[in-house]
Formats: sequence, C-alpha cells, structure tokens
Amino acid sequence: MLAGPEEEISLMTGSLRALLAGLVDYAGLFPPASLEMPAALRNYAAYRTGPHAWALGRFVVPAARFDEVDAAFPCSVIGRPARMVDSCELKVDRASDVPAPPPGVVAYYELPIAEDPAPLAGTGARAKVRTGGLTPDAFPTSDLLARFIARCAHARVPFKATAGLHHPLRGEHRCTYAQDSPKALMHGFVNVFLAAALLWCGGSEKDAIATLEEERPVAFRFDEDSVAWHAQRLTTDELRASREQFAISFGSCSFDEPMEDLQQLGWL
Repeated sequence: MLAGPEEEISLMTGSLRALLAGLVDYAGLFPPASLEMPAALRNYAAYRTGPHAWALGRFVVPAARFDEVDAAFPCSVIGRPARMVDSCELKVDRASDVPAPPPGVVAYYELPIAEDPAPLAGTGARAKVRTGGLTPDAFPTSDLLARFIARCAHARVPFKATAGLHHPLRGEHRCTYAQDSPKALMHGFVNVFLAAALLWCGGSEKDAIATLEEERPVAFRFDEDSVAWHAQRLTTDELRASREQFAISFGSCSFDEPMEDLQQLGWL
C-alpha cells in the first residue's frame, strides 16, 4: 500500500486508516469518467504526491495501452498483457475455467456475482466482483453481494470490487456525471469493506447484509483501536488483516469523489 503525508494520516483514527489505506485503484480511463490517457496520468501523478496518497492504490489500464503508462506507476492491467506484469484483471464466466496465474502475477478474475468463487481456492487466483455500472440494473442487491463475499471468505479467496463505489455509504446517486443520468441505490465502499471484514472474521451473512444496507453515518463509530456498528465490533488489527489478506481494493474512475465525500462526513 502506498504511503502518504503523515499530517493527513495523523488526523484519522487507527481503525479508519486501516480500513481505507491503499483502497482505491484509480480507473480514470474507464466510464463514466472516460478520460484521455494524458489527463488520467496527470491525475494519478498528482494523487501520488497529494494529501490523500495513503488511500491510493494502483493505476488501472487496458492491456493494449499499458506501454503508455509511466514505468514508475504501480498498475493493474485489464486483459492479457503482451509482457509480464505483477497484477492483471480478466473476465471469465466460470470459476472452474480459471487457470493458475503465472508465478509472481496477482490475477483477479471477474466472475458473475452468482458464481461460486470456491474453485479459485488454493490456485493463487483472486476474485473480482462488479458492484455497479452505468444503469440502475447494474447494481447488485445486498443479498447477492453479501453471498459472493461470504463465499470468498469461506473459501479464503481474496477479492477486489469494481464499479459503482464512488461514495463511502450506501445511498441514491446518479449513475453517471450526465445531468439526465438515472439514479440508483449505490453500495458504499465503507459498507462493502466493513461487511467483508466482518465475514472474514467469522461474522454471519445476515449481519453482512445489514452492514451493506446501513445508510446513516452515525451508525459507524471509528476510534483508534476498533470500529463498532450495530452489534458488531472489529479491532484495528482485524481490519488491517482483512484488507491485507482478503478485501484488497476497489476500482473507481474517480479518486477525488470518494475523498471529498469522506471529508464531508468529517471522517478525513
């Protein structure tokens, strides 16, 4: 995970820092932002040295354009790259079709959300789940998302998420940046990664669903040593272990939007 300015980190509680560190893979090339490569590269370079650099993950890039990216940028490549990379993401229909990734490569396989990721266990492959999109029907229900994450947790298969997680908490937002865009009830990245941590630590699917559906900021109490919500409590060490071993990151076409929302909540 990328380090950042100590001044920014010192403003947060230990539990929130553990939950958010290195969480956001920047996918500015992809919809709905759909930036040109120069703009996306400038943004990522600025984020790496900005006040929220500690929350920044990898630069997400299509395989065909990987050679255009600064060699110093940690990347996650979408598709099969022509040369060796250390992180890639591929889409498959069935977990049973996934080959073991080459040595030294972290490979995420995007599966249909109803697909059981258990066949990935022990192969070194990781799962990827789509949590939204450009239309309301692209957002999975809380039941489906909780079931997918629970299956990953049970099989001890690490995962990442993609799409639709621009905001910390569940709520209704426009699907794109267009003024006439339809709205959808979107999952929040704090909800998703707390639910994942809960399941990783042995919590129930029912409690994970309740976590995914919580929209009130006051329901979550972050302090230095733990986070508490509903009848749940996880320690900072448990959050850190979940992030490092299981719930790895999410891809977002915006890095500013998640950070600005966290600031508006008073959490940054």
